[in-house]
Amino acid sequence: MAGSLPAAATSAVPGPAQSGAATKTKELKSLSLEQLGNIEVTTVTKEPEGVWRTPAAIYVLTQDDIRRSGATTIPDLLRTVPGVDVAESEGNAWAVGIRGLNGGFSRDVLLLIDGRSVYTPLFEGVYWDVQDTPLEDVERIEIIRGPGGSIWGSNAVNGVINIITKHARDTQGTLATALSGRLDRFNGTVQEGLRHGNHLAYRLFVHGFDREDELNPGYDAYDRWHLVHGGFRADWTPTASDEFSAEGDIYTGDSGEQVGLGVYSPLEQLSVDGAQAISGGDLVLNWNRRFARGSDIRAQAYFDRTNRQGPQFGETRDTVDLDFIHRFQWPGLGEPARQEIIWGAGMRLSPSQYIQSQPTVNFLHHEQTDFIYSAFFQDAIELTPRRLSLIVGSKFEENNYCGFVYEPSARLLWTRSPHATLWAAFSRSVRTPGRLDQDLELTGVVAPSPPFLIRVEGDPFFKPEVMMGYEAGYRQLLTRSLYADVAAFYNRYDQLESYGTLFYSTISSPISALLLNVPYANGIDGTTAGGEIAPDWKPVAWWELKGNFSLIHLAMHPRPGYSDTGTAAGYMGSSPRYQAASEMQFNLPHRTELDLDYRYVSSLPAQGVKAYQTADAHFGWRIGEGFAFTAAGRNLLRPEHNEFGGDNGNQVGIRRTAYAGLTWTH
Repeated sequence: MAGSLPAAATSAVPGPAQSGAATKTKELKSLSLEQLGNIEVTTVTKEPEGVWRTPAAIYVLTQDDIRRSGATTIPDLLRTVPGVDVAESEGNAWAVGIRGLNGGFSRDVLLLIDGRSVYTPLFEGVYWDVQDTPLEDVERIEIIRGPGGSIWGSNAVNGVINIITKHARDTQGTLATALSGRLDRFNGTVQEGLRHGNHLAYRLFVHGFDREDELNPGYDAYDRWHLVHGGFRADWTPTASDEFSAEGDIYTGDSGEQVGLGVYSPLEQLSVDGAQAISGGDLVLNWNRRFARGSDIRAQAYFDRTNRQGPQFGETRDTVDLDFIHRFQWPGLGEPARQEIIWGAGMRLSPSQYIQSQPTVNFLHHEQTDFIYSAFFQDAIELTPRRLSLIVGSKFEENNYCGFVYEPSARLLWTRSPHATLWAAFSRSVRTPGRLDQDLELTGVVAPSPPFLIRVEGDPFFKPEVMMGYEAGYRQLLTRSLYADVAAFYNRYDQLESYGTLFYSTISSPISALLLNVPYANGIDGTTAGGEIAPDWKPVAWWELKGNFSLIHLAMHPRPGYSDTGTAAGYMGSSPRYQAASEMQFNLPHRTELDLDYRYVSSLPAQGVKAYQTADAHFGWRIGEGFAFTAAGRNLLRPEHNEFGGDNGNQVGIRRTAYAGLTWTH
């Protein structure tokens, strides 16, 4: 839950928000720690529920947390969330994991923006360099640590991150922001919020940034990154029972990279710098209708297009998604106990075209349409009214990669008192194969003479990876000024991705060469176990101290019949065993604020990364009506440090940096 929730109540300098948001921030400021636990979250069940009534390890970053963090990217916002491992590998790339198994594409974590999945089947994960929601428009970010497949479906194995943007009525007026610094050369937003009558509100925005490179080997500035992004959101409430929303985005930019590339003529292995041209857009439509006795229906439809063209490959992908949810009350086991039933169905079609740029980088089908047909059912039963609840349900999917999958869960919630809850859960989650697992052909040059090549190959029969998760947690308001949230977990993984049996063959085209074939396989089993604790202490009105500590133990080993110990060691050595963070927020005189963050992350042996500690600082000053000044320093304890292996196996130094900015609202 929200070790961070009380932050919204303590800021003496409400962000330079527009009129509706300023009112909302003022309301949150007046809430106590006790009341903030009642903030509604939606990611666990797809329906609003207070944090106290949520049987999952949930943490909420509010708009106030986001503003006071000093972060300028979505991954950096997540660094102080318990159980979340954020490692910057380059200036435009991050590995974001939850409870282990971290990697560059965050393939075991499902990222959502207002319920829209941004998962890509090509590389089975998230392109972090195109996730550019303007941070001023984010109402909150809900982070579920633990499986979410029974609600959100496949690939929500270790967690779900749901970015929820503000209602258009909360962003009325004009907003202009601009900041500049050592790494972020420019980052700015211009936005206008309007309304027509009492029922229709909308906003229009343009956001752009230009980001410099990190400290790369040989001072090669290959990871520069810039993006221009525009969009809108409109909310319409024609009746007291109906609400419609529409939002859309369009973006274009360049994202630099350095890649290893095999070429046939002349036969050699190259290291190539080049920018990926990235562009795309989306349109999301929502309808929500409320009925009597707590019943409602919700429907969502979205279209998403992504384009990416770089020195290795290109891809154009369209995605159409339809989702329907119905919730209703059922008398169930007799008064006063009751049941709340949620069921739904969905469909996703995603045609794509792979554009081969190099003969040594290929996916076997250049044109393919992916599909997912899904249904889910959930029954929330109050065994004892407002005391003991049981939630059971499952997601069922049919997809083109592995056929039918199911993801059941059972969650038990005991409300010991209004501000003390104990919960436990069991879940089965699945990561389905993607194109990388099944269709890849990646060829590298080992030696030009005599010609010797190596080829990593997908397995067309690659099976889903399966996780069985067991978790429990306790949250309590210990005193009016002290809150604590504790969670523990044990996960068992079967059929994780590895390399299979290597074998030699020969090829005669386009050259004659000896070829070492390295196929993918489901060759690793293992377990993870650990826990997180997140206290929040507010001894006086002007000072708040938040912290968290995370511990995880990974044990991975080859399945019977397989011998890939290197991949098993890679899984275990790519997530930190320990993480700790603390945040201090000071509300100072003259409408100023100061925020200090400290983080410790243990070593990553598989990535060649040593343990490090660092600190961030943020200063805000509400200069006058409509103007605010902000300054931030990040990674302040050292000139640079490593966090994760980057493209082409590089160790990239993450720099110490600072910026200053202004915000104007009217």
